Amino acid sequence: MKTGQTLRGAARLAFDAVDGVTHVVEDMYRNIAAASPPIGEAPTGSARGIAGFVHATIRGINGVTRESVDLVLGQLAESLDDIAPPGPGREAVVSALNGVVGDYLLSSDNPLALEMQWRQFGSPLPMDRDELRLRVDKPSRHLLITVHGLCMNDRQWTRNGHNHAAYQARRLGATQVDLFYNTGRHISHNGRDLARQLEALIEAWPTKVKSIRILAHSMGGLVTRSALLQADAMRWPDLVSQIAFLGTPHLGAPLERGGNWVDTLGRLSPYTAPIARLGWLRSAGITDLRHGFTRDSDWQGRDRFERSQHRPELTPLPAHINAIAAAGTLGARRTHLLGDGLVPVNSALGQTQDGRAAMAWAETGTRVFARMNHWDLLDDPRVTTFLDEQLN
Repeated sequence: MKTGQTLRGAARLAFDAVDGVTHVVEDMYRNIAAASPPIGEAPTGSARGIAGFVHATIRGINGVTRESVDLVLGQLAESLDDIAPPGPGREAVVSALNGVVGDYLLSSDNPLALEMQWRQFGSPLPMDRDELRLRVDKPSRHLLITVHGLCMNDRQWTRNGHNHAAYQARRLGATQVDLFYNTGRHISHNGRDLARQLEALIEAWPTKVKSIRILAHSMGGLVTRSALLQADAMRWPDLVSQIAFLGTPHLGAPLERGGNWVDTLGRLSPYTAPIARLGWLRSAGITDLRHGFTRDSDWQGRDRFERSQHRPELTPLPAHINAIAAAGTLGARRTHLLGDGLVPVNSALGQTQDGRAAMAWAETGTRVFARMNHWDLLDDPRVTTFLDEQLN
């Protein structure tokens, strides 16, 4: 993402934040002034008197300033690009922002919103066969696709100097192709786009693709499963021979469920409701992680911030796909209770609380690693050995 585009998007987001905070402060003042009961519904509308005038003035000045700054940055965009070229650090920050508020960035037409694309070594790949032939060195008939997790990007597959995908691609004689996407969108939307992008990739690939292996971390595994659910009449699913899931919350993530509890409790009082609304800023991608939503029907017609006992149906993968899963646990024992700090072991292995397997794995295709957090799955030598044993 170019410097001018980044600054313009960051400025818009900052002005949006001022506007949002002003609304929160005004609502709190209005509720206090109305002497609302501690539990119950808050009054609606703007604050009365001088307070309402002050908050309206702040929003008006903020809006005018926003338009002026946006105009200036738009005119300076090319000059700014020359002064400060983009780099991995900036991309990491933008990727994290997309994970947290990516759906808002997209709906507000913010330049920070990322578009899904195929990349190699951090650079976009063209979807034209002749151009791909020039860009990709010795394209193999075997593809190793990576799908990163929430708030991350394809460059972050490299951790402490190790990249699982690069190592496995060399070992297997495959070509590594990395997916780069906005992790704040609904998982089902990213899954639909991934299905289309995979079909376009095999159409444009310089040689006839014989097999596809997918390496997915965290949310990336849910996006992969969603893509398979939405690939009717497409050719690429038949080419997928193996999928490796690293720390994927197939049954959801308790941290997001905890956030949902905070939302619910915050809404009970008119004095905390305005602050609780700040939690509503978190992206659709994050709220989809609550129970591992992969279909549109999992979330459509529901308030994603309301408490719900709805659990999505966990559809088995196609029978021809050899699927494996790795889970981490922070404890010294490979317990199913603790997890890697973000994803419980039972969720990473797709096992219900009573021990029933909701996912069909390859024989000996699951592994639980003690003393391993969610990000250690990306570079720990024990995971490398596991992938060596399973990917063939």
